[in-house]
Amino acid sequence: NFSLRRLIIDCPMCCMCILLSQAVIVDRTMYISGQLGMDVASGQLVDGGVQAQAKQALVNMGEILKAAGCNYTNVVKTTVLLADINDFNSVNEVYKTFFTSSFPARAAYQVAALPRGGLVEIEAVAVVGPLSDS
Repeated sequence: NFSLRRLIIDCPMCCMCILLSQAVIVDRTMYISGQLGMDVASGQLVDGGVQAQAKQALVNMGEILKAAGCNYTNVVKTTVLLADINDFNSVNEVYKTFFTSSFPARAAYQVAALPRGGLVEIEAVAVVGPLSDS
């Protein structure tokens, strides 16, 4: 009988949401829920527009990665959801400060609306444990 382990990651340094896990690990694959640019202390979206929200979303993602013993280099795929696709280049400017080499695969979409009126939401898939480029 073959079974895979499933581990729920809850990071106290991130906003806690009802009815979802911040991340779920199955075997060595971690699925990170979409992160908004929420300030953990206030529970509100950060001020400063799409770049500030993208930065905070990626900081929040980093805390989840850290809680699982990972970092941004473990991320192999992201999905960026934008309230306005015209913000793609602005988000890219922030994105490239977090992912500096071995860039993950990525998709980006404009959506009709994001929770709490957010301007950007970023989800990710990461591999837990060591990775090597070959």
